[in-house]
Amino acid sequence: MGALAARVFGGRTAVVTGASSGIGAGLARHAAGLGMKLVLADIAAERLAAFAEELRATGAEVEAVVTDVAVPASVEALADHAYTSFGAVDLLVNNAGIMAMGYSWEIPAERWDAMLRVNIGGYVNGIRAFVPRMLERGEKAWVVNVSSIGGMLPSPLMAPYSVTKFGTLALTESLHHEMLMKGAPIQVSVVTPGSVKSEIFRAARPGEDTPPEIAAFNDHLQTLADEHGLTPEEHAERVFEMVAEGKYWAIPQPEQLFPALQPRTDMILNQVNPRLQQG
Repeated sequence: MGALAARVFGGRTAVVTGASSGIGAGLARHAAGLGMKLVLADIAAERLAAFAEELRATGAEVEAVVTDVAVPASVEALADHAYTSFGAVDLLVNNAGIMAMGYSWEIPAERWDAMLRVNIGGYVNGIRAFVPRMLERGEKAWVVNVSSIGGMLPSPLMAPYSVTKFGTLALTESLHHEMLMKGAPIQVSVVTPGSVKSEIFRAARPGEDTPPEIAAFNDHLQTLADEHGLTPEEHAERVFEMVAEGKYWAIPQPEQLFPALQPRTDMILNQVNPRLQQG
């Protein structure tokens, strides 16, 4: 694994948002291993600086840019920095995302707003900042948006996450068609991670006064990630190979998605009321 990706991406420049932890760090670390130059974006300044130093110690060329993806001007500044540093950007990975758990009507308005602004708005801001420059350059480039198996399988107690990951699918597919309409040499891909070893659920752990079923659901998802998740590095290797092969659908864990996707599709086609699948 990895030989094709190294041939395709070696020596090119990648921008990764949400790069300092979890899936983003895995993708960035793998990109560095493929010989890519990197521009890492994250809102967590100290963690980002430490991660950039870690990659530089392996010999990678790395720029770290503290970025709030929810703010268009911040993402424009990221693009300016990337193009000033390396002359061009070949690969944009929109990955930055946040999580909230709870009943949809109990999640505070501010948290809903933050998730829509980061998880959807951040990707829109990335596309608006980078795609025009890619089109202008007119050479082969890639836009990779990270969704989730949760972008095809809605979940209770995670409505904002489901909404934004479904939205990512729609945004990415629209962009893919638009690139075809333009005849542009820009490949668009969507990534649908399943369980990946990461702290996203621990970071979203509800407070002490949370209903027990919400806390239990959060713990269940974190346990799944801990026990059955790919490492971020394994996930990244699969994703880069699929993108290098030219795949729109970068589905690194089909075994976690497909068994649930077929019954869901049948449910829709047969107009059956949704039922809660436990476990």
